Amino acid sequence: MARIIRFHEHGGPEVLRIEEADVPPPGAGQVQIRVKALGLNRAEVMLRTNNYIETPKAWPSGLGYEAAGVVAAVGPGVDSVAVGDAVSVVPAVSQIEWPAYAELANFQQHLVVKHPASLSWEEAAATWMQYVTAHGALIDLARLGKGDVVAITAASSSVGLAAIQIANMVGATPIAVTRTSAKRQALRDAGAAHVVASEEEDLEARLTEIAGPGGGLSGGVRPGVQVVFDPIGGPAFASLTAAMARGGILIEYGALSPEPTPFPLFNVLGKSLTLRGYLVHEVTADPVRLEAAKDFILEGLTSGALKPIIARSFAFDDIVEAHRYLESNQQFGKIVVTL
Repeated sequence: MARIIRFHEHGGPEVLRIEEADVPPPGAGQVQIRVKALGLNRAEVMLRTNNYIETPKAWPSGLGYEAAGVVAAVGPGVDSVAVGDAVSVVPAVSQIEWPAYAELANFQQHLVVKHPASLSWEEAAATWMQYVTAHGALIDLARLGKGDVVAITAASSSVGLAAIQIANMVGATPIAVTRTSAKRQALRDAGAAHVVASEEEDLEARLTEIAGPGGGLSGGVRPGVQVVFDPIGGPAFASLTAAMARGGILIEYGALSPEPTPFPLFNVLGKSLTLRGYLVHEVTADPVRLEAAKDFILEGLTSGALKPIIARSFAFDDIVEAHRYLESNQQFGKIVVTL
């Protein structure tokens, strides 16, 4: 028996329950982990409130994408890790099928990684969702490189901070876009070259001031923002695309805005922009893309160029309070739960 976190109906944080359950031994190609820390994600809130891309097939349902801990057992055919190894977990395609919120949990072998020993359990649990998401968008899709300018919205989220670090790692210029000035200095300290407070400043004007007007080519240089990395959508689309460079790409990986998202037709046509919907699962489900992401991230973690930022840590018994804090949007970085 092991303690696991489940919910029996959709609702607020209070629907989460800690229950005792039998955990089956790992099957073929599976790894069982004695969990030391969990990383929390917005996707778990969306699943709990019935606003996610998947929904429970039966009640009760587990949840959770990220964990770090010690290998407790391995199933037939597993040769990449051994009992006693310190490991962390790349998010699976389905958090319902492979829930991480538990003291003991099974995961697919190809998603279990022996992380650098320099990482704490909390940092290891906070690693893979944020860095794989940002790498897949910025490096794999956008081919972000030296001299490029990238606007990163929701910049104080764990994925936003990961994107800032990755941009700096490849020599790009990260512009952090946040709602107010409250986190301006923290974002600068985290590596943002510039910070724009979208509720206090004219977003288009500030991006244009920083990156140059995006109307055309000038001396072989593409003025304007080459890449936008956005999980929000909503009315800001118009301002973001207006500040983009000709031939730029906007990668949308979320839908946090409750307002409609207009299609900026004339900006897209006039600048030959690409608008690309993106989910991290397209990387985790592709062995080639996933291995490239792992290599890049492990290199960054080892060198220190990538360093997870922990906003706050909660005990396993305080999972309801942890979810309440997650929904408050007060955090700067990743929320983790320890066991």
